[in-house]
Amino acid sequence: MFGKKSQKALVSEKLNAANILGQGTVSLKDLIAPSFIEVDFNNLKIDDKYYRTLYVVGYPRYVNANWLYSLITFDHPLYISMYIYPTESKNVLDEMKRKIGEMEATIENDIKAGRMVDPVVQVSLDDALALQAELAKGAERFFQFGLYITIPADSKEELETISKQVDSVLASMLIIGKQAILEMEEGFKSTLPMFYDKLAVWRNMDSTSLAMTFPFSTASLTKNEGILYGINQHDGSLIIFDRFTLENANSVILGKSGGGKSFMVKLEASRLLMMDVDVIIIDPENEYKKICESMGGEFVEFTANSQYKINPFDLPKHDDIEPDELSNKILDLHALMKVIMGDLTPSQDALLDRSLVLTYKEKGIAQEPSSFKNQSPLLEDLYKVFLGMETPEAREMADRLDKFVKGSAAGIFNSQSNFDLKQPFTVFGIRDLEENLRPVAMYIVLDYIWNVVRKDKRKRVLIVDEAWYLIKQKDSGAYLHSFAKRARKYLLGLTTITQDVEDFLATDEGKAIITNSSLQIILKQSSAAVDRISQTFYLTGGEKHFLLSAGVGEGLFFAGQSHVGFQVIASEEEKGLIE
Repeated sequence: MFGKKSQKALVSEKLNAANILGQGTVSLKDLIAPSFIEVDFNNLKIDDKYYRTLYVVGYPRYVNANWLYSLITFDHPLYISMYIYPTESKNVLDEMKRKIGEMEATIENDIKAGRMVDPVVQVSLDDALALQAELAKGAERFFQFGLYITIPADSKEELETISKQVDSVLASMLIIGKQAILEMEEGFKSTLPMFYDKLAVWRNMDSTSLAMTFPFSTASLTKNEGILYGINQHDGSLIIFDRFTLENANSVILGKSGGGKSFMVKLEASRLLMMDVDVIIIDPENEYKKICESMGGEFVEFTANSQYKINPFDLPKHDDIEPDELSNKILDLHALMKVIMGDLTPSQDALLDRSLVLTYKEKGIAQEPSSFKNQSPLLEDLYKVFLGMETPEAREMADRLDKFVKGSAAGIFNSQSNFDLKQPFTVFGIRDLEENLRPVAMYIVLDYIWNVVRKDKRKRVLIVDEAWYLIKQKDSGAYLHSFAKRARKYLLGLTTITQDVEDFLATDEGKAIITNSSLQIILKQSSAAVDRISQTFYLTGGEKHFLLSAGVGEGLFFAGQSHVGFQVIASEEEKGLIE
């Protein structure tokens, strides 16, 4: 009577213990399940969120590739589900034969009765006959297709607003959507990623139309040649691209301080050099000195005592000289003198023009290209011409040049050019110049580079960092814009970089440079600048939010008509070279 318990009793006790233990624990389903679900006739409430499901009952007659793009990129989260069911072609052909017979009979009756044939019936018959022929040949297959859309919202008011916006988008695409009245629960389940098609609202669709429906809303930027820019954050593919295959090779890089602009530019420069593309950088902060020296490039540093000199009056001495070369040079010098002197009155501008012509004339230089072999004048020669006129206005102009001829800046811009670009990687450093001299130096360097580019045509990329120094002055900004427009002819790509995004986009010259740049890269942005960027680049709300929350080296990559979110990547060796 007091022996061991039977085996059956032991098993029963273990099961009871397991049940008691299970009642005191929380399962994974309990953890992820909402606290309540409230189902109404035209919406669904789960916790504090509202949902409404639409199903599509009407489609356009013809569709193009990616025709659902407007819906997929809608400026609000949407849950979109597509259900595709293959069907037997024989059954479809039998049903189509019956439908064609009905439509032909309807048209024949209308003709016999003297009535006008319904154009809708006639069009439907034509489409059905064409599709019947394709199905019979095996060129097409038939499918049943269901399209459901669930709209999430934080309130009923927002749900109504977003629903109207979605209806408008659908209407613009010639799509007819209906609310899943009294079937909201089934509709919501149908848009979960669980393949629960509870609505079963289908439309017959041929394979060509179905192929056009797939949501390829982000174009691949993986090409067979080019350099690696980063990873496409939409599909994980590599962005490998050759900027010289675009309409022009110009690029613009916009981003707030600390967003990764310099790192990306250094990375691109090092990779371009491996593709036999020369790289020239105008560097206001000497950020590129280390990588330049590490890669065996030439760092040209401008200071008052620098060994490097550039004469802004230099004329090209190569064979490809345009007939109006001197006139164009004088126009460029007009813009430079306005950067140096400030605003000029019309009479001062006319005086400057006469003085520039006279300055070249005194050196024996005229419109004939053969005269360009004579030594070019210097800034001090223009200064002397002003003094020689012996008028108060000319004297005032001379006084404005005094600093650059006799003063603290005399050793920088008042000498004959004494070097050539021989290295494939050259950086012009202007950090040690006064703040107000940097735009002058950048302008003169640009002009010098322009002469070099035209003399020896080969693939080059010119990088202008902190381009705001030039853009903030109308004349130098116009010159940079002109540079961007003319660069393609000489196999040059201009890269314009700025962190003063809002000010840059507020100028006509800044916007024009963006328009003339086929490659546009937008990195992390401040809240102050993101609205203007959204207007300029027609960004969606999601893309705008992405730029605000992006990490270092993350942003949007625009190439021609395609754009994707991307992340800059570098190898450990590249990081060691750059950082």
